[in-house]
Amino acid sequence: MSEDMVLHVKGRILVGPEEARDELWVVGGRITFTRPPGAREVRTVEGWALPGLVDAHCHVGLDRHGPVAAEVAEKQALTDRDAGALLLRDAGSPSDTRWMDDRDDLPRVIRAGRHIARTRRYIRNYAHEIEPDQLVAHVGQEARRGDGWVKLVGDWIDRGAGDLTPCWPREAVEAAIAEAHRLGARVTAHCFAEDSLRDLVEAGIDCIEHATGLTEETIPLFAERGVAIVPTLVNIATFPDLAAGGQAKFPDWSAHMRRLYERRYDTVRAAWDAGIPVFVGTDAGGSLPHGLVAAEVAELVTAGIPPLDALSATAWGARDWLGRPGLTEGAPGDLVVYASDPRADVRVLAAPRRVVVGGKVVA
Repeated sequence: MSEDMVLHVKGRILVGPEEARDELWVVGGRITFTRPPGAREVRTVEGWALPGLVDAHCHVGLDRHGPVAAEVAEKQALTDRDAGALLLRDAGSPSDTRWMDDRDDLPRVIRAGRHIARTRRYIRNYAHEIEPDQLVAHVGQEARRGDGWVKLVGDWIDRGAGDLTPCWPREAVEAAIAEAHRLGARVTAHCFAEDSLRDLVEAGIDCIEHATGLTEETIPLFAERGVAIVPTLVNIATFPDLAAGGQAKFPDWSAHMRRLYERRYDTVRAAWDAGIPVFVGTDAGGSLPHGLVAAEVAELVTAGIPPLDALSATAWGARDWLGRPGLTEGAPGDLVVYASDPRADVRVLAAPRRVVVGGKVVA
């Protein structure tokens, strides 16, 4: 496709959950709903078009052992792209992936900097491992390095206790979140268990990842404060295997992980019913492969979220939450085209007909 070619997308352009247009064009990498005059070359693509999907929790440049080479990070991004995920919120990575911003064939990445964890309380080679008196300084550092987000590790296994426990005292997270907000960044935290949630939410956190520890006591607090969750159900599916691996050494932790797993769908549905914002994220890039965005949407539907709302959690609603445009006049020409209406059956997301980045058909 030459640089001056115009892309014409026709069929049903899903500009919102209930709003569709008949066609759009992409000229110079930007969307327009006005037919361009005098285009020399036009390529036409037909089908049901969505804005590029959002994976709001993944890790580009990271695998189970730590940072990876640039060519591996490129393959991760390409896998997400070919699955239709064209906007990635990188929820913590030790790799510098800024070079991806110069590539017009890769997804757009919103970075949260590197994870910030308590000393010896997270996966080796992933995080800044620090003590509470260093938290404000490191949050400030990562707020300046990231793209408007900072990622904390809110709880992890405490080997002395033999179970999940909070990583930070209340006063430390209050000061750290205030510093991030002062610098214009939002804060999110990895949380599996119950006990860390109240302090983080009352300290002003913006989002919780996984959120398997939500209960009837904390769900109303999340709803009242408007704190979003990204459940990563495709990752929570690994809890039974993790529990089995730790059973001999940490039986309390193993039992806890199984309980969190067993009630995972009820937890997500209860959060949704209470009005908590829920968004799609896969946790790809640690132990999970990339390209799982369609599977996560299907999991939200299995949990009881209405299909149209689960679709919005990776499309229109997710883009609004992250401050990125969808299929609007002048927006970047990042979209995915399907053979049938994904609103009728979200399983359609697993088979994109065409993936378009910056107006160019790339897959």
